[in-house]
Amino acid sequence: MESGLSDLLSVSVDFQTSHLYFPTIITWIMAGLFVAILVTKVIPFLAAVKRGERTLPILGEPMDAFRFFGTLALIAAYFYLMAVVGDMFPYTGYGFLFVSIPFVLLMSLLYAHEWTKKALIVICINAIVAPSLVWYILAKLFKITLP
Repeated sequence: MESGLSDLLSVSVDFQTSHLYFPTIITWIMAGLFVAILVTKVIPFLAAVKRGERTLPILGEPMDAFRFFGTLALIAAYFYLMAVVGDMFPYTGYGFLFVSIPFVLLMSLLYAHEWTKKALIVICINAIVAPSLVWYILAKLFKITLP
């Protein structure tokens, strides 16, 4: 009887595949949430479009091409430059830090509707503090390797 209880309370870990459990669980949770969103939001919306009560928001509305293509360009430059700058300072996270500060600044300026002095000060402070805080927490406290 005692060996049966000890077998029940013992844990064996297969280190070859143990790193795959958490991503698999997250994938199934994300898939479930996606299905829930489809059922509760998208299907009723498409039914309302079919009945003529609503229209698709993409069609017939003007597009802000400057912000759209500016965002695409900034994101592409962000990922490219993070690797380039990260190679200059390997295993320090400075690539993330030094590229994230101008990225947050430019994205905020791109989407700011009014460039008042107060807004610009808040944008600049946010562009410095937010990436620095994230870098400090991830790279220094949790010792996570950043580019």
